[in-house]
This record gives sequence, structure tokens and C-alpha cells, in this order.
Amino acid sequence: MEASVDKAAGRLWWIPLSAGIAWVFVALVILQFDQASVNTVGVIIGIMFLVTGFQQLLLASLFGPVRWLLLIFGVLFLIAGVISLISPENTFAALADILGFLFLLVGVFWIIQAFTERGLNPLWWLGLIAGILMVILGFWTSGQFFIHKAYMLLVFAGIWALIQGVTSIVRAFGIRALRDGL
Repeated sequence: MEASVDKAAGRLWWIPLSAGIAWVFVALVILQFDQASVNTVGVIIGIMFLVTGFQQLLLASLFGPVRWLLLIFGVLFLIAGVISLISPENTFAALADILGFLFLLVGVFWIIQAFTERGLNPLWWLGLIAGILMVILGFWTSGQFFIHKAYMLLVFAGIWALIQGVTSIVRAFGIRALRDGL
């Protein structure tokens, strides 16, 4: 039974690869802004939250042991995405205020995800490193003033998307390698 589930998951290795490529593209778009409008930033962040939410729900359908955790984070990311798209101006200001806390939450989630994938993914440590980096960024960002946070929001959103993209691409090839080994 477990081998058939592993083979089925292995056939879907291209999904995290596609998501990873999309995340890298989003990171490149965000990091190209020099004088981005507040509305554009709010909409991009809302889309990032929605994509992350759907990605977590998809992962929840594939991985049984941590399904409940992935479902909770998926729903939370979807709610944040909808709110962000409804009011992008307020999203920008609110995210600048709570940016450090959000990065801390994302980092903790990535650390938990890395440890839960340790038996399945030989490159689990990459997610652990990404999570630790996000926790460090979260603490560092919390100490900044609002004006600096607003300017740094673009950079950190780009870094978040880039880390998510690289991690998803590596995870995809790890899943593919597992599939080929079955």
C-alpha cells in the first residue's frame, strides 16, 4: 500500500517543480521594483499567499502524517490572500507592521516541515536551513522602524518567494529521485 502511494506521489514530481519555477518568477518580478505602488505590492503579496495556500492544500492531499498541519497553514494562507486582494493598500501597511512576525511564522513552519520530511526527503536539511534563515529575518525585521519596514517589505517578499521557489524545485527533484528509486 505504501509503495503504491509513493509511486503515485512520485508521478506528481512536476507539480512542486512548476510551483518552484513560478515562485522564482514572482521573486524576480518583486525584486525588480524600484518605486512600486502600494496597490501592486498588496496584490502581489495576496497572490503569493493564495499560491502558498493552494500549495499547502495540495501537499496535505499527498502526505498523511502531517496532513492536519498542512491543512491549517493552507487555510490560513488562503484567508490572508483573500484579505490582501480585498484591500491591497491596507495589506501593505499591515504587513510592514507585522512583517517580522509573519517571517517568524513562515520560518517555524518550514522548520517543522523539514523535520517531518526527514524520512522521505534526503534533502530535508535544505528546508531546515531556509526555515532558520526566515526565523533570523523575522527577528531582524521586528527591530526596524515602520518606514524602513515599508521599504524592506519588497526585498523580503522577494527573498521569501525566492527561498520558497528554490526549496520547491529541490524538493521536486528529490521526489523524482525517490520515484526513480522505487
